[in-house]
Amino acid sequence: MKSWRTRIGVGLAVGAAAVAIPLTATTASAAPPPGDGWIPAGAEKYPSKGECEAKEIGGAQANGYHEVWCDDSETIMPIFYR
Repeated sequence: MKSWRTRIGVGLAVGAAAVAIPLTATTASAAPPPGDGWIPAGAEKYPSKGECEAKEIGGAQANGYHEVWCDDSETIMPIFYR
């Protein structure tokens, strides 16, 4: 039979792990665009951030915006204009 000291230590360790795992297991989210004034413009799959921004700048300018930012942390990149 295990001592009470061992049982309490194991119980505390299990309890701490049960609390820590849900607190650290969060879902990933898209990184926010740098700076202020960005408007979500959609999302598209591109092979690279550079290609996304190069192809999207025409649409941004046609709608009165002057910058494009593509979030390459996602497979389908969220696109923002400002």
